[in-house]
Amino acid sequence: MAHQAQSRLPAFDVRRALKSGALAALVAFGLFSLLIGLRTEQGPTGALILVPRPWELFWLVVAAFVGSFLRELVRGEQGAALARMVPAPVRNVVTQVAPYFGYALLAFAVAVPMIFYSNRYLLDLSIQILTYVMLGWGLNIVVGLAGLLDLGYVAFYAVGAYSYALLAQNFGLSFWICLPLAGILAAFWGVLLGFPVLRLRGDYLAIVTLAFGEIIRLVLINWQSFTGGPNGISGIARPSFFGLPFTAADDGFAATFGLEFSPNHRVVFLYYLILILALVTNAVAIRLRRLPIGRAWEALREDEIACRSLGINTTNTKLTAFAIGAMFGGFAGSFFATRQGFISPESFTFGESALVLAIVVLGGMGSQIGVAVAAAVMLGGFELFREFEQYRMLVFGFAMVSIMIWRPRGLVATRLPSVFLKERKLVSADMVSEGRG
Repeated sequence: MAHQAQSRLPAFDVRRALKSGALAALVAFGLFSLLIGLRTEQGPTGALILVPRPWELFWLVVAAFVGSFLRELVRGEQGAALARMVPAPVRNVVTQVAPYFGYALLAFAVAVPMIFYSNRYLLDLSIQILTYVMLGWGLNIVVGLAGLLDLGYVAFYAVGAYSYALLAQNFGLSFWICLPLAGILAAFWGVLLGFPVLRLRGDYLAIVTLAFGEIIRLVLINWQSFTGGPNGISGIARPSFFGLPFTAADDGFAATFGLEFSPNHRVVFLYYLILILALVTNAVAIRLRRLPIGRAWEALREDEIACRSLGINTTNTKLTAFAIGAMFGGFAGSFFATRQGFISPESFTFGESALVLAIVVLGGMGSQIGVAVAAAVMLGGFELFREFEQYRMLVFGFAMVSIMIWRPRGLVATRLPSVFLKERKLVSADMVSEGRG
């Protein structure tokens, strides 16, 4: 029995792993010797001097060596053999618990204001995470379901924010009226973007969407009489609870319900507001995926030529994907404007589009739960490494490369089929012979 157990163990190629680790360490040393190994500081006379940092460079090289060594050691058959060595009871427990992970995550999201009510920092961070979850689910329609690479999604985010701010200030409309209007205007711009790019795919589509995002940002900067230019728009109206403002006045929310006034009331309200908006986005995206339009998106993603041969109108399919994804981006933008109370073009740069796209790709394109997990991990990781600002982007890049190596399809690569039979059906032998079963 012992001999049989040993025979099932994978044969590791240590020599190959050592070569890979040594090569990765050499490359890391060449890349980081000037970026991390040396630091410029101002000397007593005002001149810049170079300060060596050998230990920081040493640990980065060691990390590169260990990571490459382990990756090469357990790749291919060795990794599969190690996965099979996991005890069957453990795999069964994971399989049974996995379907309830989403419900547990939702229950925790609902309970966050109750658990961290006195912690304003965590509440604000949770609101930011949910905002990016909503943006990720909106972009997931375009990228994950329809397979259209969009690098200018922040443009619809900006359209929604500026639409709400301008409508609220110039016409005195409330948040609840401006919210759907902002989504409609963002969807309109999504259709305008969709028309010129109907024949484009892949890299060409990415370039055009990137240009669209930059055009919107430059328009916001230069049209000063309308958008405020670089100064942005301030004093944006805050949402109320069915007409009750979150102030200390006698007609405020706290006085109406007999509560002691607290600034956290507005923060908790904003948290539940973005949570509801995100859940609505999730529900609509799941429902659309099961409809014929959702199956058309997935067919377009897999093979556009085959999609056309099936009689699917690819023009309308692309336009609906751009419009619906842009609409949810507009909703998120209007919430961002009312939460911040101030917006400017600096909030809608290409970095925001790249961050949302990274959330969709790392979470698993087409996976709703994967996008939520990726948003929480990425934004939470940014905050965790805020004190290590010099190394934050290095850790972020290392994490992205690691996920692309170990999980090339994202954190949650599995997706439920859009159409499936809930119960087995008997098929007669005659129908099977005709190719129907």
